[in-house]
Amino acid sequence: MSRRLSFLALFAGCCPPVQPHTNIAKAAASPELRELALPDETHLKNLHQLTFGADNAEAYWSFAGDKLIFQTNHKPYGCDQIEMMPSSGGPAVRISHGGRTTCSYFLKGDHEIIYASTQAASPECPTPPDMSKGYYWGLFEYDIYRANADGSNLRRLTDTPGYDAEGTVCPVDNSILFTSVRSGDLELWRMDADGKNPRQLTNTPGYDGGGVWSPDCTKIAWRASRPTGKDLDEYKALLAQKLVKPTKMDLWVANADGTEARQITYLPGASFGPYFYPSGKRIIFASNYLNPRGPEFDLYGIDSDGTHLEKLTSAPSFDGFPMFSPDGTKLAFSSNRRDVVKTDKGEVYRMTGGPAGVHDTNVFVADWVDHVDNPVYAPESAAPDRFMRDDAWLADDAREGRGIGTKGLADSADYVQQQLERAGLEVRRQTFDVTTAIVETTTGKGLTLDGKPVTDYVPAPYSASAKVDAPVVAVGWGLDDDYKGKDVKTKVVLVHRFAPDPKDPHSDPRYKAFLARGHGAAGLIVVDDGDPKQDEAELPALAPKGEIDANAVGMSGDAGIPVLFVKRAAIGKGVKRAKIAVVLTATRTPTENVIGILRGNHTAEGAVVVGAHLDHLGMGGGWNALDPKVHAVHNGADDNASGVAAMLEVARTLGAKKGELAHDVYFIAFSGEEEGDLGSADFVAHPIEKQSIFAMINMDMVGRMRNDKLIVNGGDSAKEWHDLVQPACDAARVDCTIGGSGYGPSDQMSFYVAGVPVLFLFTGSHLDYHTATDDSDKINAAGGAQVAKIVADVTRAVANRSAPLTYVKSPPESSGGDVRHIGASLGTVPSYTDDPGAPPGVQLSDVVPDGPAQKAGLHGGDRIVQVGAVEVRNINDLMFVLQAAKPGTETTVVFVRDGKRQTATATFGVPRGRR
Repeated sequence: MSRRLSFLALFAGCCPPVQPHTNIAKAAASPELRELALPDETHLKNLHQLTFGADNAEAYWSFAGDKLIFQTNHKPYGCDQIEMMPSSGGPAVRISHGGRTTCSYFLKGDHEIIYASTQAASPECPTPPDMSKGYYWGLFEYDIYRANADGSNLRRLTDTPGYDAEGTVCPVDNSILFTSVRSGDLELWRMDADGKNPRQLTNTPGYDGGGVWSPDCTKIAWRASRPTGKDLDEYKALLAQKLVKPTKMDLWVANADGTEARQITYLPGASFGPYFYPSGKRIIFASNYLNPRGPEFDLYGIDSDGTHLEKLTSAPSFDGFPMFSPDGTKLAFSSNRRDVVKTDKGEVYRMTGGPAGVHDTNVFVADWVDHVDNPVYAPESAAPDRFMRDDAWLADDAREGRGIGTKGLADSADYVQQQLERAGLEVRRQTFDVTTAIVETTTGKGLTLDGKPVTDYVPAPYSASAKVDAPVVAVGWGLDDDYKGKDVKTKVVLVHRFAPDPKDPHSDPRYKAFLARGHGAAGLIVVDDGDPKQDEAELPALAPKGEIDANAVGMSGDAGIPVLFVKRAAIGKGVKRAKIAVVLTATRTPTENVIGILRGNHTAEGAVVVGAHLDHLGMGGGWNALDPKVHAVHNGADDNASGVAAMLEVARTLGAKKGELAHDVYFIAFSGEEEGDLGSADFVAHPIEKQSIFAMINMDMVGRMRNDKLIVNGGDSAKEWHDLVQPACDAARVDCTIGGSGYGPSDQMSFYVAGVPVLFLFTGSHLDYHTATDDSDKINAAGGAQVAKIVADVTRAVANRSAPLTYVKSPPESSGGDVRHIGASLGTVPSYTDDPGAPPGVQLSDVVPDGPAQKAGLHGGDRIVQVGAVEVRNINDLMFVLQAAKPGTETTVVFVRDGKRQTATATFGVPRGRR
């Protein structure tokens, strides 16, 4: 499986004479031998040595746990060969056939094995690399073979030119994970047990190898190098010479198909030889990171998210290639350690393999002690450990999804305050109100049909509060064609709920209300009777955005006419007159931004903001949940407990060096982001201090880093960002994509439209986004800690600048602007205000540079109230107008500026992202 990493031996012709194999069992059973584990190796018990002399390594258990298969180069072998021995020790039997062999493994059932061999290229041992210029691995012409357990019935599974080796077997279906150069680079591949259906799993420049399966075969772990710049050039040059320099490697994990690949160690030196713990949630491996240039390798354990790094061995030697027995009770590994022998004269060290055997590598087996009291975790995982602790606390079910108005969000704000204070910051709270409920104060009295009171109805949350007494006109599905030939002015329109085509976006009842108002209707009644054969749908709940009811329809916002959902029974075979008296009252709930202030030395004016939003979706079910029928805690571990966890880690990093920064730094956990960046907008509108904001760095969903890739949006919002961010990414060994404007669906936009250079860090979307499955067990803590490292470095660099960043006004990316990429565009950036007392219209945060609105003279702060002949009361109205418009046509835009109505002429443009 793994290539040799012993710096103490070259595995070919340099080893001393060895004891005959008949002495192995005798030596292992010698009463002279005592416990070989050192006192601080608390996970190991009854450690004993199974091989003696030469180099013996990569010992892997049979599925029954009674045998070990390994490679050795003892005499008379000229190079590595495969042998098998009882796991209790005893005579070993050779089972390979010529050439150089490596990476052996049992297949499920123990009747067959696989290993790699060069025998197809030549029966002779290949010439090893020239080590005079450094330590290299030779990429020999290995192929993977399958044989009976005794070595008979040998058949070749791979026959592509070059290197195919390092095979391990899935204990579920015997699939083989291996490393191959067949694609032109050293990548991980997977194939069936018969060698068929090979599939490439990795595809990044650098070495990927030593792959192993989790016990249930749903995950894989491996070692990889990710060279860049000159290191990548050197890697490619060596690869062309069939060589690899294995001195810089880290551990990775992924799904069994190679997806969701993530690096879990960022250590100096070489980390290799991973193997899953029996739980499948932790990995044991070898590393020399404490002395990256030396041969001292020890065994370590680490969680698969990069947390809880623990040193397991400490012998002054090489320890590597660990593997748990199938039942998890024993650990086999290879070591150069010397035996500890207790005599009546005291404890002494000696090598049982021979007087000159200081370079021997031997197989050892110990009983595994899984639980130890008070494990000591290495400081190198302290940042991931803290990141995971914060994320898990914030995303626990007890936090109730951190919905506005919940105790869970209040508790989370208290937690953030405590952590910021522990980091040495002064903390303030900034309170603002958010709509959390809409109540009808006329329940049971608000609707009368043909003189009969109706109680089986629900107003829409976007219904106008109004009184109407008018005839009813049925207009089918309530779409444009349904109004032909019908006079509905000042009347109440009756429409079917949904649409004949369920995928039709016009099934949105808000759109039907928009059309009804446009045709002059005074009210709208919606009933699910378009297809009487279908079971009637439940009435939607009267709930605003973000509320918990799974049947809630749409967003709040006055549609301009009363809108009611009514049951079929109330309509019967028809209705002629409706009397509506609807009064809706919004409940406003206070929520808070939590602000930690790290004081600079005040040699420069202005503050830097590092932010992340604290709120999430509560129990889900609202308009912005992507699993609207699921009534469960939406923990938001990535969105955005991860951003808050990273922000807290940045605060700890910078707080430890008070007074070293020129600018103050505000660390802000915003509330109300899921409702439209309300907390950040409130902070910008009501700053806590008079000083200006120098720059803003926002982290939203930074907990799922894959393939070491980080998206840094806003890189074009200041000319200096690229030169400040790239060195921080390089130092953290993260591949950053830097660019884009400051627009985007998160809190940085509130600052950008106010003229502040911003960054928005994001590790990518996933299927758990805005669902109840966004939980902490899917968080990449190691990656999150690297994001925090990058932000700390960038914040330090920005906060020590004397000159301000050069703000650049850029158009939004294709996802910005007028929301929908159909119809036409005005080039506006709406402000998603939540103020129920705001007048009708769409308040603009900004306008797109050189867009139709800017060319027409509009700017941020204007409130659009009419486009063409259509009254615009809310953001939905504006979207519906744009949906129906055609690019290139001219229209009038009525807007309010400084309390005065003004009119401008604009030409609709093509939505960004549409061709």
